[in-house]
Amino acid sequence: MNVGDTLPPLEIAVTRTLIVAGAIASRDFQDVHHDTALAREKGSPDIFMNILTTNGLVGRYITDHLGPRAVLRKVAIRLGAPNYPGDTMTLTGTVTAVLGSTVEIRVVGANGIGHHVSGTVVAEVSA
Repeated sequence: MNVGDTLPPLEIAVTRTLIVAGAIASRDFQDVHHDTALAREKGSPDIFMNILTTNGLVGRYITDHLGPRAVLRKVAIRLGAPNYPGDTMTLTGTVTAVLGSTVEIRVVGANGIGHHVSGTVVAEVSA
């Protein structure tokens, strides 16, 4: 890997099942992640993905590309536009630093209304 290399994009269908399953798996029982009526009462047009699901998807994106020997050392992300059901999030990545077996990758996840997630991931790849 070299600075400036890009990872192939990964498209993820944002389904109700993905949103609810991710919230349950991460023990996030906030109603805005599973109850449409209550999410609307709180000002959201629908349920939306939680940050822990997004974090997991970012990690999957990196390890799918770097392989089974990759160990995530740091994941620093920030949320932007919500991921609502029926949309698609496309993750992209660009290598920003390489030092020995450690690589830093800038990640962006965009959906139909903007950037859902942006940040950096530092991973170590053993030989």
